[in-house]
Amino acid sequence: MKWVVFSYSLPSKSNSSPRVALWRRLRRQGAISLTSGVYVLPARDECIEAFQWLAQEVQQVNGEVLVIHVERFDGLTDSQLIELFRDVRRPEYVEIEARAEELEKILSADTNSENRDPIKDALAKLRKRYAEITRIDFFDCPESTQLASRLTQIERVLSSTNSLPKAIVPAAIAQYQDKHWVTRPRPYVDRIACAWLIRRFINANAMIRYSLQPTPEEVAFDMQGAEFGHTGNLCSFETMVFRFGLEKPSVRTLAEIVHELDLRDGLYIHPETAGIEAAIRGWVLLGLSDAKLELRGLELFDGLDAVLSRNK
Repeated sequence: MKWVVFSYSLPSKSNSSPRVALWRRLRRQGAISLTSGVYVLPARDECIEAFQWLAQEVQQVNGEVLVIHVERFDGLTDSQLIELFRDVRRPEYVEIEARAEELEKILSADTNSENRDPIKDALAKLRKRYAEITRIDFFDCPESTQLASRLTQIERVLSSTNSLPKAIVPAAIAQYQDKHWVTRPRPYVDRIACAWLIRRFINANAMIRYSLQPTPEEVAFDMQGAEFGHTGNLCSFETMVFRFGLEKPSVRTLAEIVHELDLRDGLYIHPETAGIEAAIRGWVLLGLSDAKLELRGLELFDGLDAVLSRNK
């Protein structure tokens, strides 16, 4: 493997503020310390860039700094170094696990499901903290997967319904591969997500038209009278996910995120939700065409799917 090393020293007469701030920054970036003043990260682009910015800050306070690319360390194998990274992350996951266990106990003792907002708020904070840790969990600590499952299970318990509406009728992907699709103009979260699902799981080159007037041969989604629309308390994207039987965990999580952005009923809590909405709202405010909104949405959901797949 390839690694990047950050070695620095600050003037002895400098006050403690830059020293403490630098130490905190290194911790937030996920760097581990092999010895005093020497920190290591895997040689990924984002890690190299982070060290380069820190190097500038050290130089600005008249400190000395080196950013070194290393292929191996004498007396320390790659496997041992990876385990050192995991050892730093484990206690952080254990801390969240303990808090998640407390929430489970509260849920099991609480027979009133009408007002669980405090529990949802607590879970949202755990999700946010979990996301912060996974961002710097470069080597997929095993405790991460176990914790993700536990947090997802708590979300399901908090949900007022775990069963699908009876109106959900299975649909075969093979029967829709050559179809033309139509939905309302100015696509927002639910319609963009549906377009992503169509292009990634049904037909990458599907014809998707944006119009208020569907033709008889088109398959309509997320519009009045659509074949794929809201069903019970499910948004259109959820309806498509369940009707086509898509079991991929990351897609199911995406469905929960789209559900919350579309229905805003507080059933699902995910740290990515606010950022997704801000991005799409910004594109709409910029006046992007329907085609460009779809294109950017496809890229956004591709990225989300990749991240969520890694975290599962």
